[in-house]
Amino acid sequence: MDLKANTCTTPDAAADVRTNAAFFDLDNTLIGGDSDYLWGEHLARLGVVPAAEHRRRNKMFMEAYRRGTLDVDEFLAFQLDPLRRHPMRQLETWRATFLETTIAPLVLPKALDLLDHHRRHGDSLVIITSTNRFISEPVARMLGVDHLLATELEISEGRFTGRVSGPPCAGEGKVIHAKRWADAHNASLEEAPFYTDSISDLPLMEAAGSSIAVDPDERLESEAKRRGWKIISLR
Repeated sequence: MDLKANTCTTPDAAADVRTNAAFFDLDNTLIGGDSDYLWGEHLARLGVVPAAEHRRRNKMFMEAYRRGTLDVDEFLAFQLDPLRRHPMRQLETWRATFLETTIAPLVLPKALDLLDHHRRHGDSLVIITSTNRFISEPVARMLGVDHLLATELEISEGRFTGRVSGPPCAGEGKVIHAKRWADAHNASLEEAPFYTDSISDLPLMEAAGSSIAVDPDERLESEAKRRGWKIISLR
């Protein structure tokens, strides 16, 4: 599985082999919830963070995201602070419980069918998500998706520093990550489909070959109808 950062290069021998790709948002697209938000709720339940204040701010950021007004840097500072405060082994223990109790029940059978459809047609499956790699990587494995583009986190001496490595994989940043991956894998973003639920992904929808709105939020549904983009439901 190619779940490492998107820095690989294409061997010369394969330079003329074109890759067909299909790109998928993760949260509220392939799974029936938002893993970023739910991770914060998980930490609050465990008592790792001050529950009431953390939930208040977590909800505030979620509402800003839905409005399309989220300050990504401010949100990342909030979300990554608990990661930098605890050793990796402890974080991985909490994450394992999170995956089993919270994420696994949210996997959508129709999403698995959609992934299988593209797999049978020879497409390389790419999840592209603003959620950081620590949270999203095991979810991608759970879904059987080989390639993951996510917000990368800085690690020093085996611990998270609380900082991001490279551009966040959100908004215009998703276009940067997708184009880098496409160039490295001899694929064409302009010929690839992209599935998402959120208006925040409009820049990548405009860059992709075809855009499919999946159980879209109100603003994306309106935009998809205006532009004639396909609208589907995986619920």
